[in-house]
Formats: sequence, C-alpha cells, structure tokens
Amino acid sequence: MQRLVLWDVDGTLLKTNGTGTDALHRALSRVVGRTPPEPLAYAMGTLDPAIVALHLEALEADPGIHLPAVLAASVEELHAARDELVQRGEVMPGVREVLAALADRDGVLQTLLTGNVRANAILKTSAFALDQWLDFDVGAYGEDAEERHALVGVVLERVQRLRGRSFDPAEAWVVGDTAHDLACARRSGARCLLVDTGWGLPDGAGKEADAFMADLSDTAAVVDVILGP
Repeated sequence: MQRLVLWDVDGTLLKTNGTGTDALHRALSRVVGRTPPEPLAYAMGTLDPAIVALHLEALEADPGIHLPAVLAASVEELHAARDELVQRGEVMPGVREVLAALADRDGVLQTLLTGNVRANAILKTSAFALDQWLDFDVGAYGEDAEERHALVGVVLERVQRLRGRSFDPAEAWVVGDTAHDLACARRSGARCLLVDTGWGLPDGAGKEADAFMADLSDTAAVVDVILGP
C-alpha cells in the first residue's frame, strides 16, 4: 500500500492572517507604485500568478510586463516579514500530529500542491517547522501550471523522475479547504479530503469530497481515511 498526500498550504496547513496579502501589496507598491483601493474578490485556491494578474488588471497595469517583477518582489517581501509571519500566523489544528503520523507509515510520501509560488510555499511551511515532513522537490506550485488541476500531474511526474516511485492518481489524496482543491482532485483522478478550516466552502462541497472534516484534530481518523481502501 502506498499513498501520495498532496497538501494545500493556506487555510489547510496554516494561515498567515494577512501577512501574505500585506507582502503582495508592498510588492505592488514597489513595482507599480500603487495598490487597489479596495480588496479584490477572487476564488480561494486561485494560483498566485493569476491573483497577481487580477491585481495588475485592476490597477490598469500590463500583467505581461509587470507580473514577473511583482511575483519576485512578493517573495522578497514575504521573506523579509518572516518574523511577522510567525507572530501573526498559525498552524491549523491537528496538522503537526497528522503530518508526523503519516510520515511514520511505510509507503507514504507527503508534499505540497498549492497555488503559492514555490519560494513562498516553502517559507510559510518552514517558518512553522512543517518542512521536516514534506518533500518540497516533488511538490507542485503556482508557477508550475496555468490551471490548478494540472498540478497533480506535475507531482506524479516529479515523484517518478526524482524519487523513482510511480503512483496511480487514485493513490493520491489532495487535502485542501476550497472548491478548487476538490475540482483539482476530481479532474486528475485523485481523491480529496476537504477540511472546513479555510475561508468557507460552497454549500454541498463537503458531500462531493471523498472525505470531509471540520479540521484535522482527530489524528487517527485522518490517518484512517488516507490509508483506507
């Protein structure tokens, strides 16, 4: 028996409680000279490059010109705010215990599948000492595809190439907190565990997932779901 566990970051493993958004706004100010006057509405789980593009379009700035610079500046700004991230942010209930328990099981590989760009995903999880259980090199990040559902295939290819392990999509679990995570799993053939720890799921989303939990505080129950048939 083997399992590939693909963890979403924001709202699932942890919350930055505004630190990430503040870093993006500082990056926009650096590159474009201004930020949107009001918060922008976008679906939770949207890939970081798409979020930056929405902000640039709201500012009537050309994403084709400014997007790479804003992404790079957002990484710099978040890294500069690492101490603030630790002070303001929080790890979601049960996360450390579940990561540790799964890491002790033979055949389980855990990594990230996230809309964050790689550098920010690694910073966020490492800042809270979650990196010890995660194989970052085989993960899939916001810059790796234009659509989130394609990220499962990115992980499967990297696991094969870098670790010499072959997983069927049905052996993969996407663990997340948004409808994007569910759609990602469904379109790729992976299974989905949704947790209600993020910014709110659409009505009925929990019933469509393979498993749904309020949070990850029941370690044994989470492990049973992921390792079950």
